[in-house]
Amino acid sequence: MEKTGFAKEISIWDLKGKIVIIAEKPKAASKIAPALSPKYNVYKLYGVPYYVINTGYSHIYIVPAAGHLYGLDTSISGYPVFEYDWKPIYEIDRNAKHTYYFLKTIEKLCSEADYYVNACDYDIEGSVIGYLIIKFHGNIEKSFRAKFSSLAYEELRESFRRLNRLDWEMIEAGLCRHELDWLWGINISRALMNAVREVSNKKIVLSAGRVQTPTLKYVVDNNISRNLFIPIPQYTLSVTIIKDGKEFRLDYAGSTIETRDEAENLIKILNTDKLLLVTDYREEVVNYNPLPAFNLGDLQSEAARIYGFSPYKTQSIAEKLYLEALISYPRTNSQKLPPSINYRVIVESLGKIDRYRNLVRELLAETHGYLKPVQGVKEDPAHPAIYPTGNIPSNLSVDEWKIYDLITRRFLAAFASKAVVERRHVVFKHSDSYKLVFQTSGQKVIIQGWLKYYPFITIEERIIPKFRVGERVIVSNAEFKRIFTKPPERISKIKLLKWMESVEIGTESTRARIIELLFKRKYLRNTSRGAEATDIGLGVIEVLSEYFPELTSVELTRFFEKEMEKIRNGFKNRNEVIEEARNTIKKLLSRFDDKKIELGQLLCLRLGLLKTKNKCILCNREVYNRNLCKYHYLAFEEIKKQYLVWKNRERVDYKQYISILKRLNSTGRWIKEVLNILDNIQ
Repeated sequence: MEKTGFAKEISIWDLKGKIVIIAEKPKAASKIAPALSPKYNVYKLYGVPYYVINTGYSHIYIVPAAGHLYGLDTSISGYPVFEYDWKPIYEIDRNAKHTYYFLKTIEKLCSEADYYVNACDYDIEGSVIGYLIIKFHGNIEKSFRAKFSSLAYEELRESFRRLNRLDWEMIEAGLCRHELDWLWGINISRALMNAVREVSNKKIVLSAGRVQTPTLKYVVDNNISRNLFIPIPQYTLSVTIIKDGKEFRLDYAGSTIETRDEAENLIKILNTDKLLLVTDYREEVVNYNPLPAFNLGDLQSEAARIYGFSPYKTQSIAEKLYLEALISYPRTNSQKLPPSINYRVIVESLGKIDRYRNLVRELLAETHGYLKPVQGVKEDPAHPAIYPTGNIPSNLSVDEWKIYDLITRRFLAAFASKAVVERRHVVFKHSDSYKLVFQTSGQKVIIQGWLKYYPFITIEERIIPKFRVGERVIVSNAEFKRIFTKPPERISKIKLLKWMESVEIGTESTRARIIELLFKRKYLRNTSRGAEATDIGLGVIEVLSEYFPELTSVELTRFFEKEMEKIRNGFKNRNEVIEEARNTIKKLLSRFDDKKIELGQLLCLRLGLLKTKNKCILCNREVYNRNLCKYHYLAFEEIKKQYLVWKNRERVDYKQYISILKRLNSTGRWIKEVLNILDNIQ
C-alpha cells in the first residue's frame, strides 16, 4: 500500500473549501457537529442525517457511517480461495441492507470534496472503516485522521485542531486482520462443508475461524475433563482451641492426608496430648493501593462478578455510554490515566450528581484538590483507561446506570488514599507429628481509604487475640473430615474471555463477539453448569483435533496476532503476513483432501446425518469398544483405574465405591452415565 497523505499536524480551521468528516455512527456525528460549532444545520439524505457547518471560507460536512460499510468477498466457489475484493457490505450480508442508504449518502456528499477526515473511533476497526470509505469515495492524498478518546465537546474540539496524517500502521494491521480472518474462515469452513456434502449430499452450514476454533477447543477440553472426572477422597483436620476463655477454630495447614487410617491416627495423637505450641506469630499493617481505572477486560470481569452481565452485554452498554459522551472510549487495554486529562473539572462535575456528591466532597478534602491517579501496569498506545467525562447522565436504564456507576466509582477510587488493614497470623504445631500443623488469621480495617469510593470490594474482618511464640494452647475439640478433589472449574463467558486474554488471542473489541458467535452457531450452549459444548461443537473439535491439530492450537493463532502487532508497530509488512497465512492454509488443505471422506463421515455422524450401525448404549455416537462410544469407554476405564486409589484410601469394596460415586455431585456426567449401566458392560 502506498502511504500517501499529509504528514504535518493541521487544524481543520486552516482548511478551505469542502471538507467531509466521516463519523463511525450517527450518534458520533451528532456529537461532533455541535462540538465544532453551535451554528450547524441538520439535513437528511436517503433518511440518513448529516450536518453542515459554513465558516465563510469552508463548508464542513459531518456524515455518519453505520460501522463497517465494506466487507471481503469472492466470486470464486470451492476452496482453496485466495482471491477477494472489498465490496459494499449490503451486497454480502442480507442483514446489512440498511447500509445501502449510508453509502449512497456518503457517495453523494464526498463528491468534489477538497479534504476528508477520518473521525471514526481511534482503533484498528475505525481506521479501516474510514480508510475504505475515503478510498472508494474520496481521495487518500487529501485525507486526515482525527484522534480522540471521548466524545466530550472539548476533547473533540482539540482533536480537530490537531488533525494528523492517516494512521497507516493501524490501517495496515486492520486490513491484515480482516484478510486473515476471511482467509481462515472461508477456506476451512468451505472444506468442512464440502466434506459433509461429499458424504451426505446435504448442504450444512459449518464454520471455523482463526480465533473461534481454539476458543471452542478450550471449552471442549474443559467439558471432557469435567465429564470424565472422578473425585478422589482425602482428609483434613479441624481443631478448636481455648484462648482467654474463648474458643477459636484453626485450619489444617499440614501436608495432604491421603488415607482414613492416617487421619484417625493423627486425631488419636491430638486426643492423647491436647497441647499445641505457637511456632510463629506475626502482626503487620498492610497497605492496599487503590485499583487502577478500568480497561475493558477488567470492567467486563467486575460486571460479571457483581451483576452477572455477559462480556458482550457489558461491552455493548459501555459503547452506548461512550456514544452518549458519558465515558471515554471503552475498547482499551490501558490501566493508565495520563496527566493531560483535566481531572479536577471531571471530578467537580461528577459532584453535581446526587449519588456522588458526598464522595466528591470527601475526595477533594482528602486530596486537598491534588488529584493524581494510581496507574496500572497495562498500556494501550491508542487510548487511556476508561474514565467518566463529567457529562451528566440522563435517561439511563437500570443496567446502563450499573455500568456507569462501576466506571465512575473506580475512577474516583483511583485518586484516593490506600486502605490500611491490620493483620494477625499464627501457626501452631504439635510436638508428636510434623503433619500436625494448624493456622489461623485475623484482620481488621484501620483506614478505609479507596474502599469507601469503590464498595464492590470488601475486606472481611475477623478478630483473633494476640499470641506469643512459645505459648501453648489447649485443644478443646479435634476431628477429621473427608473431603474430595474438585473437578476443573466450570467455564463461564467471562472466564472464557479472561482465558482468551491470558493466551493473547483476539482483541479487546472482538473477544466478547467471538464468544457470542460460538453460541449463535450452536457450538456452545448455556447451562446451569456454565458454558457447555454441544454435540456439533464437540464433533467439529474432535475432527479438527484429530486431522488438523494446528487449526485448534493457540500457538498458531497467537503467532499471527504477534505478526499483526508487528505491523501496527511498523516492523512488518501486511503482504508478508498474508503470504505466510496463505502458505499455511495451502499446506493444511492439501492434507485435507487426502482424508476428506474419512473426515466427512465422522462429521456426518456427529451431525446426525448418518445413522450409526452400532450405536453406543448410552448415546447416539458410534461404538468404540464394549458397546460404548469413545467418551463413555474412557469413562469406563477411568472408573476401573480410580478404584485402586479409592480402595487404598477408603477401605471400600467396589460396590461401595460405585455407590459413593453415584451420590457425589462432583462426579462427571459421563462417569455417572456409565455407573448406571455398569452391570450391562461387565
